[in-house]
Amino acid sequence: MLYLWLKALHIIAIVCWFAGLFYLPRLFVYHAMSEDAPSRERFCIMERKLYRGIMIPSMVATLVFGIWMLARNPGLFASGGWLHAKLTLVVLLIGYHHWCGALLKRFARGDNRRGHVFYRWFNEVPVLFLLAIVILVVVKPF
Repeated sequence: MLYLWLKALHIIAIVCWFAGLFYLPRLFVYHAMSEDAPSRERFCIMERKLYRGIMIPSMVATLVFGIWMLARNPGLFASGGWLHAKLTLVVLLIGYHHWCGALLKRFARGDNRRGHVFYRWFNEVPVLFLLAIVILVVVKPF
């Protein structure tokens, strides 16, 4: 029964984390397009609160519950390559998360060097991660 609770909490944390991963780059799009100081300051506040208040705790909870599930069921490692591929994507997703944090700091310093078009494309990256991870977990193609 504990395993099912861990899985439920893991999924809830993933949903919250991805909500932030989808929204923060969208804020970057609008921030890059903003032309006045009050708008830029408002975006800095929104980005910081989203990153620190939602994204970091959700990422940590996702990892804690995921690792806990693996510790309770280490046989999953032998169930096929899908888990190894998923974990690789999760490591890359953590890198994307931290890249978002670095971009947030650049915006806060007023040192953004990219335009809104870059951030529109950057905003699509978590969609690819989500698609791949869900397919790996549900279909277990290998």
